[in-house]
Amino acid sequence: MYWQTTRFAIDLSRPRVMGIVNVTPDSFSDGGDHASPEAAIAHCERLVHEGADILDIGGESTRPGSPPLPLHDELDRLLPVVRAALTLGVPVSVDTYKPQVMQQVLDLGVDIINDIWALRQPGAQAAVAGHPSCGVCLMHMHRDPRTMQTQPMQGDVLAQVMEFLEDAADRLRALGVAAQRIVIDPGIGFGKTVEQNFVLLARQQALLGLGYPVLAGWSHKSSLGAVTGLPVRERVAVSAVAAVLAVQRGASIVRVHEVGATVAALAIWQAVQAGQDQPTEETGQ
Repeated sequence: MYWQTTRFAIDLSRPRVMGIVNVTPDSFSDGGDHASPEAAIAHCERLVHEGADILDIGGESTRPGSPPLPLHDELDRLLPVVRAALTLGVPVSVDTYKPQVMQQVLDLGVDIINDIWALRQPGAQAAVAGHPSCGVCLMHMHRDPRTMQTQPMQGDVLAQVMEFLEDAADRLRALGVAAQRIVIDPGIGFGKTVEQNFVLLARQQALLGLGYPVLAGWSHKSSLGAVTGLPVRERVAVSAVAAVLAVQRGASIVRVHEVGATVAALAIWQAVQAGQDQPTEETGQ
């Protein structure tokens, strides 16, 4: 299986690590750490050095309660960083829901559009469908960032997420976008309760029945804090554990803040997988 993007056909026969680059002053986990273009570009370079397979660059915070960012502000934050990231030799994803941003970054050569709204904003589907080969990640979000946690989902979370993602992918396929360009994301934390998030992880393999690779984004999420009591900045280890559990349950891509820790954790998992594939030696008594 592979993920077709603008410049790369990403081989998904092994799990891929997507490194988060928040060019924002107010993201829930690392807001302000990489807010300047210079700091964000240096962070891109560091993540690639640590083993990031993909860079995911975002200019607008989507933490619970966050207000929308004006278009020109998002472009001012993103474009210098995107231009530099495109020279680093790995696929570049842009985390945005605005079709005007999508079009501008695709014109620069960006590989992937990662949209928390699953292309529901007017013009977003056209921006992606009009491109010959860019990859796209369709995420499930209940309500919107300002209200998603004040009125979280009710009922069978897995069935609702699957129905939503299948419909979003079908609409895009109807516009001529090949299945190989599409990845789906259950949207951990986006309008779900703590219990619902862990139900999605426990039953994540069911999403594979839709026929698309799964991207999982557990890094630093509040649900990890809810079950461990750890503050955001101390969730590195539990985020790596969640990434491995997601991969065990079929995720092809994990979206993370700490690339190095995740790469190391996945190396252990891969070594165990390789050990399981070895024939058992018979021993004498």
